[in-house]
Amino acid sequence: MAFISFPFSLFLLIVLSLSSQLANSANNTQNFHYFCDQDNDRGNYTDNSIYHTNLKTLLSTLTSNTQINYGFYNFSNGENTNKVYAIGLCRGDVKNQTECLSCLKGSSNNLTQLCPNRKEAIGWYEDEKCMLRYSNRSIFRLMEIGPAYYASNPNISTDLIVFNETVRNLLDDLTKRASSGDSRLKYAADSARGPNDQTIYGLVQCTPDLSEADCNSCLVQSVERIPIDCCKDKIGGRVVRPSCNMRFETSFRFYDPTATPPPPPSTTNNTSSPPPEPGKSKATTIIAIVISIVAIMVLILICIYLRARKPSKRFTIQEEDEDDEIEISESLQFKLDTIRDATNDFSDDNKLGQGGFGTVYRGTLPNGQEIGVKRLSKDSGQGDLEFKNEVLLVAKLQHRNLVRLLGFCIEGRERLLVYEYVHNKSLDYFIFDETKRVCLNWESRYKIIAGIARGILYLHEDSRLRIIHRDLKASNILLDEEMNPKIADFGMARLFAVDQTQENTNRIVGTYGYMAPEYVMHGQFSVKSDVFSFGVLILEIISGHKNSGIRRGDTNEYLLSFIWRNWRDGSPTNIIDPTIINDSVNEVLRCIHIGLLCVQENAASRPTMASVVLMLNSHSLGLSRPSEPAFYIDSGAVDFQDLMVVQSSEHNSVQVSVNKVSITEPYPR
Repeated sequence: MAFISFPFSLFLLIVLSLSSQLANSANNTQNFHYFCDQDNDRGNYTDNSIYHTNLKTLLSTLTSNTQINYGFYNFSNGENTNKVYAIGLCRGDVKNQTECLSCLKGSSNNLTQLCPNRKEAIGWYEDEKCMLRYSNRSIFRLMEIGPAYYASNPNISTDLIVFNETVRNLLDDLTKRASSGDSRLKYAADSARGPNDQTIYGLVQCTPDLSEADCNSCLVQSVERIPIDCCKDKIGGRVVRPSCNMRFETSFRFYDPTATPPPPPSTTNNTSSPPPEPGKSKATTIIAIVISIVAIMVLILICIYLRARKPSKRFTIQEEDEDDEIEISESLQFKLDTIRDATNDFSDDNKLGQGGFGTVYRGTLPNGQEIGVKRLSKDSGQGDLEFKNEVLLVAKLQHRNLVRLLGFCIEGRERLLVYEYVHNKSLDYFIFDETKRVCLNWESRYKIIAGIARGILYLHEDSRLRIIHRDLKASNILLDEEMNPKIADFGMARLFAVDQTQENTNRIVGTYGYMAPEYVMHGQFSVKSDVFSFGVLILEIISGHKNSGIRRGDTNEYLLSFIWRNWRDGSPTNIIDPTIINDSVNEVLRCIHIGLLCVQENAASRPTMASVVLMLNSHSLGLSRPSEPAFYIDSGAVDFQDLMVVQSSEHNSVQVSVNKVSITEPYPR
C-alpha cells in the first residue's frame, strides 16, 4: 500500500480531531483507527460506478456470511480493473459469530464513510477485535507491515530490566505458537509472571492466509518496535499492522481466556516460575545460549550419522507423463498393528463400504479417536497410484469442507489411508432415497451446496496448490454430524501450476454424468471441469434425481435434458423435489439458475468457483442467461450411457474407463 507515514503523536492528533468532528453524526466511528489511500496511488472511484457497485456487493456479502465460523473472510468481486478484493479478520478469542460479523459490518460502514471514493482502505477498532481492508489489488497471502499504528499505556513499569525481558520472552513464545497455526487461525494468547508478582498478558495474531515464515516475520518486526517507537518501559502497548497485530498489558486481561487455544507444552516460558533476579539474568542467558548451541550441534551430528546409515523413505509417483518424487513424513505413518487393532482386524462388522479401489472400515484408536480407514485392493492395478496421489495431495490440504487425512500405512502389500471419521453417510445415501431425503429440508441442502462450493474454491484458488478434483459426485460428498459437507476421495485429483489453466490426458477417469464434455470427448480438463461436476451436483440436490436419468414409463430422460426443457418452457417448479417445493422457492430457483450456468457446454461460459460462491452469498447479484447444457437431447428415448459411449467412440485417442458408473460405491468413510 502507498500510504503517508505519520509520527504516532501526529496520527493521534488526527484521529482525535476526526473523532471529535464525527462524534455527533457517527458514534460508531469512535475508537476506530483507519487509513485511506492518502497518496491516491490506488485511485478513486466515482459514485454508482461499476467499482462502487462491486465494492458495495462485496462488503455486503462479507458482513452477512454466516457460513464461516472461524473469523477469517476473504472474497473478491468483479473483473479486470473493476475487481475489488476484501479481507476481514476477527480476533481469535471472538468466538461469537454474531459479534464478529457485527464488528465487520461496523468497520465496513466506517471505512466507506471515512474514506469516501477511495479504492483502498483499512480499519481497526480500538480493541482490535476485528480488522477490515479492501483494495483494487489482490491482498490475499500478501504480508504487509504498513500502514501501522502504535499505542501504549502511559504508566511506566518498575524493575525495567526484568519487566522488559519477561514481555519479550512472552511475545516471542506467542509468536512461535501463532505462526505455526493452520489456514483457519494463527492466534495465540497467554500470560507470564512479571516483577512484583505482576501478571503480564499478551496476544498476537496474523491473518491465517500467511505462511508460517511470513507470519513470524510480521510479528517479529512488531515486537522489535517495542523499545523503539511503541511502548518502551510501558506497562502496556500494541503494534497493529495489516497482516498481524501484537498487544501486551499488565493492568488487565484484555482477551477471553476461555476461547484461547490451549498452549503446547513448553519449558521456555513457564509462567508459574518466579522472575529471575536482575543480577543473574545475563549469566543465565549466556548459559542457556551455550547449552542450546551444544545441543543443536549434537543433534546435527546424530542426524548426519543416521542419514548416512539409513536413507529416508521415498517413493515415486508416476501418472501419465509426470514423475513427482515426494518424501512422506514419518510423523503421518501408522503401524499396521495399530490399524488392525483399531478396526478389529478389518472386521466385517466395521465395514462401511466398498468401492473400485478398496474397502472402507470404521476404527477407534487407543486414544478414543474414531477414524475411517481406506484399505486399497491388493490386486488393483490402479491402487498404488491412487494411494500415493491421495497422500501427496490431501496431506497438504486443510479446510472445513474437505475430509482431513490423518495418516497412512505402507507395510508389505498393505496400502492404507487413515481419515477423520465422518459420522453421517455420503450425500447420495440421503438425496436419492425417497424416504431419507425428507430429512434434508431446503436450509440443509443450501448449506450443503454452499459448503461444497467453498471446498472446491479452496482447491482451485485458496490452497497452496491448485488442485482439480476430477471426481466430484454425490457419493464423494460426506456429511458430518451437523450435515456439513466434506469433499472426499482425491485419488483422481491432479495438481496444477498456479497459473496453469488447462491440461490434456489420454486416460479418462471419473464418473459418467459428472464429467464435462471437453473432458469426455477430448481429454481436456481444467477448473471448469470441476465447475461442470458441481453444477450437476446442485441440480441433483434440488431435484432429488440421479444424473443418469429420470425414468418415466418406458423412457429414461437424462437429468440435464429434463431440467433444461422445464426451465426453457417456463415450468421450473417441475424440477424441484416435492419435499421442498414450499421452501424458499425464489432461492431454489436461483440455485437452479446457477446450476445451469455451471453445466453449459462451452467451458469458457461457465463461471469460476469464486463467482459461484459470490452468487450463492449475494442474492442481489444479477445472473446471466444460461445457454443449452452439455449432452442435451430433445428426446426421452435415448439412454444417457449409450449416448456417452457413442460420443466417446468418435474420438479413438480417448480411452474411456471401463467402470461406466462409478469409481466408488455410495457408502460412508
